[in-house]
Amino acid sequence: MQKKAFALVAWLLLGSSVLYAQNGPMTLSVEKIMRDPKWIGTSPSNVFWSEDGKKIYFNWNPEGNRKDSLYSVSADGKHLRKVSAQERRSLPEQTGTYNRARTRKVYEKNGDIYLYDVKTGKTRQVTNTVEREGSPAFSHSEQKVLFVKDNNLYAWSVEGGQLAQLTDFRKGAKPAAEGKDAQRDWLKEQQLALLQVVREREADKAALNKEQKRDATRRPKEIYLADKAVNSITLSPDERFISYQLVSRPKNAKVAIVPDFVTASGYTEDINTRSKVGDAQNSFEFFVYDTRRDTALAVSLHNIAGIYEQPAYLAEKELEASAGKGADESKAKKPQPRASVIYGPYWSDNGKHAVVVARSQDNKDRWILKLDPATGSLTLLDRQRDEAWINGPGIGYGPGDIGWLPDNEQVWFQSEESGYAHLYVVNVNNGQKKALTSGRFEVSDVQLSGDKKHWYLTANKVHPGEKHFYRMPLQGGQMVQLTSQKGAHEVKLSPDEKTLAIRYSYSNKPWELYVMDNKPGAKPRQVTNSLTDEFKSYAWREPEVISFKAQDGTDVYARLYRPERAEANGPAVIFVHGAGYLQNAHKWWSSYFREYMFHNFLADQGYTVLDIDYRGSAGYGRDVRTGIYRHMGGKDLSDHVDGAKHLVEQYGVDPKRIGIYGGSYGGFITLMAMFTQPDVFAAGAALRSVTDWAHYNHGYTSNILNTPYTDSLAYAKSSPIYFAEGLKGALLICHGMVDTNVHFQDVVRLSQRLIELSKDNWELAVYPVEDHGFVEPASWTDEYKRIYKLFETNLKGR
Repeated sequence: MQKKAFALVAWLLLGSSVLYAQNGPMTLSVEKIMRDPKWIGTSPSNVFWSEDGKKIYFNWNPEGNRKDSLYSVSADGKHLRKVSAQERRSLPEQTGTYNRARTRKVYEKNGDIYLYDVKTGKTRQVTNTVEREGSPAFSHSEQKVLFVKDNNLYAWSVEGGQLAQLTDFRKGAKPAAEGKDAQRDWLKEQQLALLQVVREREADKAALNKEQKRDATRRPKEIYLADKAVNSITLSPDERFISYQLVSRPKNAKVAIVPDFVTASGYTEDINTRSKVGDAQNSFEFFVYDTRRDTALAVSLHNIAGIYEQPAYLAEKELEASAGKGADESKAKKPQPRASVIYGPYWSDNGKHAVVVARSQDNKDRWILKLDPATGSLTLLDRQRDEAWINGPGIGYGPGDIGWLPDNEQVWFQSEESGYAHLYVVNVNNGQKKALTSGRFEVSDVQLSGDKKHWYLTANKVHPGEKHFYRMPLQGGQMVQLTSQKGAHEVKLSPDEKTLAIRYSYSNKPWELYVMDNKPGAKPRQVTNSLTDEFKSYAWREPEVISFKAQDGTDVYARLYRPERAEANGPAVIFVHGAGYLQNAHKWWSSYFREYMFHNFLADQGYTVLDIDYRGSAGYGRDVRTGIYRHMGGKDLSDHVDGAKHLVEQYGVDPKRIGIYGGSYGGFITLMAMFTQPDVFAAGAALRSVTDWAHYNHGYTSNILNTPYTDSLAYAKSSPIYFAEGLKGALLICHGMVDTNVHFQDVVRLSQRLIELSKDNWELAVYPVEDHGFVEPASWTDEYKRIYKLFETNLKGR
């Protein structure tokens, strides 16, 4: 049966090969490019190892079915086959928690908890309820499985199967004690004085209550939450302390509505989406419950260095505001600690030390702190301050990657202290910190080897546009490069760490699965061949990855697509990637694969195409990442203006025949370009664009522009709607009507602004069934036919 399935895949691929060999090389068109992506072939995804390390599993779709199926291959890259439904159902979940020896794993599946024995391959179901259990973990002794159900922590004995409730969090307010009543108290005293039977029964009742109260001391303390939610419930290794986080949600928070017009019901239906930047946010408290003392301690950051330090932009505003006031008026306000969130705790393997990570909610500070659970006191180990915002590989917006070294004294973490995301360790006893990696490159996906003697990590050390896998000694030193092919490598180590399962791609070669011995210089062996022969029949360009100098001297990287026979003073198009913090001028297969193909098509039509990693992009360190702080449409836009100049000076492009386009953040830059640089860009297509940052979400926008009511000038400088009067060239605006990210309201407001300004060189195309990321091939095709027509009409005069 397995041979038949594999033969069918081979026959399908061979049949398409014969067909396209007869028809010759493919000629690109927008209609061909924007079809269902399965015409390209479906790359393997979601790669993971079997628990015993004998197989690699992955999702794949070589037959072009409606959905991907699960496939497996042996550890040596052989015996490729589709996994049966029975085997797929029997597999443990990929997520879960191992014990320290990695012989057992506990995981959640369909709301129940399971215990998996790695050696025997047997699974034991721990819970089977209609309620949902989650967050499974082992206790430090590994004799219990911990999990959360209905916002409370439970412990299940592995040996005996007994279940114990460790917390008793209750919704609502604590019931008020019954008040005294003089009349009822007098009557009770009279009864007790007159009647012996009443005295005896009351004595029996009191004795019983005393006994029940004594038994109740074994039960967890009742903690009433009022209207708060509880998160991150954690048991200490000695099982004395339970830490938890309380979340207060803002009352009367307003959520934006997106109407959905094309529905199965035939009625317009409202979609609840998100709040807007500057709206009230959740507040957080962190507690440690001491079960021995039956006391819950609030952990406070009030004594931590920097907690009262306001961001520089606010301090400057306060200084300006007080400059013209008298002594009494300018009297300093009592400083208040900034709102913050505490994550953790993270316990050492020996159970003796705990650390927490704290983040200010304005995202200007991250602290790593040693926690004394008995007193709730904190000791500062590391503080990272960024007047823009804290982020970067391994850092993110939460606790970031953090863990313990085997000596149980050093904590590892990532920081941008040097200007690039690197790996650090700090000693919790003496506070000594050490950088284990350094240089003008970034480190990500850090993990310790099973024997705790080495690090495995990914870095773009060779080139900003390449990602390789490295091994490094525990205390730092030489980073040994294990992968060698140009491009990017997404690596999954086998459980015994002898083999690498690699998802690899190059700029013009989509992702494929490889296996490789875990040795420097080992040759990777390709497992999958996913591409259709139709896709392979075209000679896809390998875009040049170039760099040019920006106005301020910064090196800006870009992808360049050139026509085979470029005409003198020919047309050019600049593409602006989205997502803000994203990299696209790299040497691996782009997530913007449709745009990549469109750029090949444009080059075939005589256009030179430039795809820039502008300021704010990922992969180039802190200064590039934060180069847009308080002014989106500043350096990120000037990078595109400098890119246009580079095309003119180095590639013979006509300065009057340059267009620009992009989606999301790329649409925003396109609007800013068309409104503020009308003499540089003759035409632009703005797709799913932010037009006014005051209407976008809080998490992303407040990091870069702060909030509208505290930094209104930053919003005014950064929002296209304020600059619409500058439009001269031809503008195409495209937007999905059910966009729950950048709402359709954005382009409706901009449209009204353009109407009021009497602008007539623009058009709006709407897509009734599309969200932020288009799904329907018909929508993609219509959108890109319009973009192509825009450029043909305005850059070529056709």
